Amino acid sequence: MDSQEKFVGIDVSKDRLDVHVHPAGEAFACARDAEGLDQLLAWLGPVRPTLVAIEATGGFETVAAAHLAAAGLPVAVVNPAQVRAFATALGKRAKTDPIDALVIARFAATVRPQPKPAPDETLQALADLVTRRRQIVAMIGAEKQREKRAPARLRKSIARLLKALQKELSEVEADIDDTMRGSPLWREKEELLTSVPSIGQTIARALLADLPELGELDRRQIAALAGLAPHTRQSGQWKGQSFISGGRSEPRSSLFIAAMVAIRHNPPLKTFYLRLIGAGKAKKLALIAVARKLLTILNAILRDKKPWQPA
Repeated sequence: MDSQEKFVGIDVSKDRLDVHVHPAGEAFACARDAEGLDQLLAWLGPVRPTLVAIEATGGFETVAAAHLAAAGLPVAVVNPAQVRAFATALGKRAKTDPIDALVIARFAATVRPQPKPAPDETLQALADLVTRRRQIVAMIGAEKQREKRAPARLRKSIARLLKALQKELSEVEADIDDTMRGSPLWREKEELLTSVPSIGQTIARALLADLPELGELDRRQIAALAGLAPHTRQSGQWKGQSFISGGRSEPRSSLFIAAMVAIRHNPPLKTFYLRLIGAGKAKKLALIAVARKLLTILNAILRDKKPWQPA
């Protein structure tokens, strides 16, 4: 680590932010409100952090992360499970907000998570709407499962709720359409993504909302961010099966759905999948490889701003 580098860890609770600077050891605390965030920005000014890491805390971190990123600071929202595992490795079993902030700062210095750029207004609106659509679809699925087991006297209630949810889903999808039409930049990105067979409008919009770094990173970085980078298990002469882990679950789910469509309707990816199966690869592992290859293709398409061109 360069002696000039400084890594800031922020532990977020409902009413408070605890801050630690590594390796300087400086600490700060403020309220989790507009005034407190302004105080934090003023305090961080002279620090000039290399990276600011904020632990994801049930949504409490969102405003703080957006506020700091909008001020031009390199901000990464980190997985709390990874931070706790790191704390255990350090022997930090005590858990208080100041200690958590220290651990997050050291985690940032060691792991170097990728900063996420501040979303523009259109992207934030799209992300909120895509998340809401996902929630409504999940509620519809849950109600349909209940309907199968419900006694006759409850089915009318479920039917009414399903009708209301379908209406709300249509309205949210109309809002998503309006948001995309209102931004030439995001409309262009959507058109580029949907030029790929197996990428429909819904998948394209979900990827834009959940993986805004698409087209900005190299293929290894984007695969790691989506949790599709293979991890090798090897010790001496023994070599185990590679596996994937971590990353963002939402874009990974979208890519798996797209991969399942691709192995049927995208000839080059279908050929790639069948070649892997023919070589003895398990179907699940072959599908993961297709999802990873599809992600690499989509990343290159947005990077080069060129639509799909099958080889």
